[in-house]
Amino acid sequence: MDQPGVVIVGAGHAGFTAAASLRQKGYAGAVTLVTAEDDLPYQRPPLSKGYLAGSIGGQRLAFRPADFYERRRIDLRRGDPAEWIDREAKALILSSGQSLRYDRLVLATGSTPRTAALPGAELDGVFRLHSRADADTLRERLAVAHHLVIVGGGFIGLELAAHARGQDKDVTVVESTDRLLGRAVSSATSAFFHATHLSWGCRVLLGSPVAGLVGDGTGRVRGVRLQEGSVLDADLVVVGVGARANTELAERSGLSVDNGVMVDAGLRTSDPHVHAIGDCARYPSGGRTVRYECVENAVGQAHTVAEELTTGRPQNYRRIPSFWSDQQDLKLQIAGDSTGHDRAVVQGDPAEGSFAVRCFRGATLVAVESVNRPSDHVSARQQLQPA
Repeated sequence: MDQPGVVIVGAGHAGFTAAASLRQKGYAGAVTLVTAEDDLPYQRPPLSKGYLAGSIGGQRLAFRPADFYERRRIDLRRGDPAEWIDREAKALILSSGQSLRYDRLVLATGSTPRTAALPGAELDGVFRLHSRADADTLRERLAVAHHLVIVGGGFIGLELAAHARGQDKDVTVVESTDRLLGRAVSSATSAFFHATHLSWGCRVLLGSPVAGLVGDGTGRVRGVRLQEGSVLDADLVVVGVGARANTELAERSGLSVDNGVMVDAGLRTSDPHVHAIGDCARYPSGGRTVRYECVENAVGQAHTVAEELTTGRPQNYRRIPSFWSDQQDLKLQIAGDSTGHDRAVVQGDPAEGSFAVRCFRGATLVAVESVNRPSDHVSARQQLQPA
C-alpha cells in the first residue's frame, strides 16, 4: 500500500497534463500516473497525421522522456491496467492485484474507436487507429497496399485518405450518411472537403452503408460489400466510425455514467473524491451536458482539476472546445460547438482554399470553422470564450 495522494488513471493528454500540472502548481503530495500501455505516455492526435506520415518520430510523439517522471516525482505505472475502485477504502486496484491508495482519484480513461459490428471485421487487414502500435502496423501495411477503403467519413478517415492519396494509393471513403464530417462541421465546410478529396483523386461514396467485409479464403480481407450489393476491392480497410467513452472502470465502481462519466461543473463525479476529465467526462455546459474528444478540452480540464487539488479551492470548467485536422496542405480549425446551428455565414472563398464559416444559433455565434486562416481561429476563440 502506497502513501495516498493523487492517483490518475490514463496517460493521454488529460492524464499526463494533470500529473505535470500538479507539480507545476506546487502540489507536494504523491502523484501516481497509471497507464495500461507499456510505452511512455504519448500524444494520440499525430497518429493519423505526422506520425503516420513519418514526419514525427517516436521521441517527438512522447510527451516527455523517461527521466521527466523521476525529476517531477511522478510515479509512472506502465502496463498494469486499473481494474476497479474500492471507493470505501479509497484505493485503486490494478490488474496485478496491487492496491494504490488515494486522497483524490482522477479518471482520464479517454475514448476508444467504435468497432463496426460487421461480418468479416476479424479479417487480417482490417484496422482501427487508436494506439501507437496501430499506427506502426498501419504504416507498414499501407506501404504495400493497393486499394484502401475507409469506412467512415470523419476526421480520422479523411486524414488517412489525404495521406494515402499523397502516396498515390487507390482510396475510397464510404460514409453511411449524406455528407462527410456530418457530426462535426457545417454543410459548407463539409462540401469543401468533399470536393477537395475528389480533386485529390479519392472516391467518396455517401449514403452507402456497409453490409460486411469479404475475405479471400485465407483469412485476409479482399473487399468491402455495400448494402446495395456491390463489392469494393480492398486489401486494406480502416474503420473510423466514431469513438465511445471508456467508462468501464467507472461503471464497475458504481459511479454515475451516461455516454461518459457524469461530472459536475467542477469535474467531480458522483463520488466527491473522484474526478473525471478529458474524452471520458460528460459535464454541464450551456444548459446541457456534453462530452468532447479534443486536446483543448483534455488539457483545460486537467489544469482545472490540478488547480483545485493544489489549492483546495473548488474550480469550475468553462473553456470552449477547440478542434483541428490536418489534410495535406489544409488545416481545419474549429472553435466552439456548431451543434444545432441554424445559420452559417461563409467568409472568404472556399475555391481558393482559405475561408471561414461563422455558425449561429439564432443571433448567437456558437462556432467558427476556419480553413488555412489561423488568425480567424485565434480571434474566434477569444470571442467565444465565456467571461
